[in-house]
Amino acid sequence: MSDPSGLSDFFRSLEYFAVRTGYPGVFLLSVIGSAIPFLPLPYLFVVVVLSGILDPLFLGLVSGLGGAIGKITSYLLGRLGYRFLGEERRRSMDALNRLIGKYGAIGVFIFALTPLPDDIYYIPIGMTRYSFAKFMLFSSAGKILLAILVAFLGRTYMEVLDILLNGGAGASIISIAVLVVITIVMLRIDWELFAQHLEKGGVRAVLENLAEILSLRRNKAPSRATGQD
Repeated sequence: MSDPSGLSDFFRSLEYFAVRTGYPGVFLLSVIGSAIPFLPLPYLFVVVVLSGILDPLFLGLVSGLGGAIGKITSYLLGRLGYRFLGEERRRSMDALNRLIGKYGAIGVFIFALTPLPDDIYYIPIGMTRYSFAKFMLFSSAGKILLAILVAFLGRTYMEVLDILLNGGAGASIISIAVLVVITIVMLRIDWELFAQHLEKGGVRAVLENLAEILSLRRNKAPSRATGQD
């Protein structure tokens, strides 16, 4: 089980670094936070923290662009994987590239804009040798839009806390506590299972199986193995 105090210290370190370095620090954290596939750093935390200090529009632009640049590693990992495929598999990937050529950009944008684990889409789409220019365009658009929304919502959130607590350390402590809880919840979510239920039954299926998606029930493995709907 994760140590809450350890997470708190980690978030404080991120906050300290971002406050000291400003926009360049946010950009660097966003790049690093997105660069390691399947091991994301919660860089949007610093966007929330700094939204009350820096301009939220420019803050979101810088963070979103950094996040998109970081995701190049996932795309390149897929492109590298293509080189190791056999001839038959390459033809299959080429056919898939032609198939998704029209709609692939929508997927890139949606995965960039939402909390969905984008690596499960970006690595395969890189393997199909999908256009790098289109990938960067729509990945940047999604990441920037997400970061700008987070920045403006963060500024509102921090202003409300400031009004309630008259500023001071109390607002920072509550902010960190709330974001730690949110992060723990995000890590508990089984995003693969979330996607499966969403595809099969839409939002209603997600809500009906919310306990399982949040890993509160441990019966998901058998259902996957048997392939039951």
